[in-house]
Amino acid sequence: MTELRHRGAKDGEPPLEQQPSEDKGSDSELKADKDGVSDNESKVDSGVPEVPVPPDDTPEVLNKALSGLSSRWKNWWVRGILTLAMISFFFFIIYLGPMVLMMIVLCVQIKCFHEIITIGYNVYHSYDLPWFRTLSWYFLLCVNYFFYGETVTDYFFTLVQREEPLRILSKYHRFISFALYLTGFCMFVLSLVKKHYRLQFYMFGWTHVTLLIVVTQSHLIIHNLFEGMIW
Repeated sequence: MTELRHRGAKDGEPPLEQQPSEDKGSDSELKADKDGVSDNESKVDSGVPEVPVPPDDTPEVLNKALSGLSSRWKNWWVRGILTLAMISFFFFIIYLGPMVLMMIVLCVQIKCFHEIITIGYNVYHSYDLPWFRTLSWYFLLCVNYFFYGETVTDYFFTLVQREEPLRILSKYHRFISFALYLTGFCMFVLSLVKKHYRLQFYMFGWTHVTLLIVVTQSHLIIHNLFEGMIW
């Protein structure tokens, strides 16, 4: 044993008696590292996720005018000024009459439809499948033609009967609407691609549910406008 100790000392290796203590030290370091990792993981898991700070979208004119105020009072002034501006704009639209309100409803309808269809298109486009966006806008046109053609016929009957083209469109309105929808359905069948039938029918249903939600709401809102501005 003494010879082994001397040889180990000569070779530069630590004595055998000191090795267990170093092993214990390395084990304690590993435990400390593991404990540190577990503590960090527990902090991440238990902690509230950081919320990104939104950018300041306040108009530059208001920022310059309210630069001398504290952030709290500046926020109150910005909210108050923009609220008064929106209320004034709302009353101005009402003053312009129901036709302007109807046009605004149509614009909101088209924008909502575009937002929802874009979500579906991002999924659909990744498979390189054709005609989704074209067919979606085509069906929007068909549904608007059906709903608002009925509305125009009901509320502007005298004007429709006075003009020959409008009278023909009014007489065959439902047949034309059905023919337009049938044409779109045939286009959808022609766009089907093997191995992607399920996805394409899923997106076809996505378009129709979007039409049901968005166009039906806007149509009923416009019906209410015809019954009186109070609605």
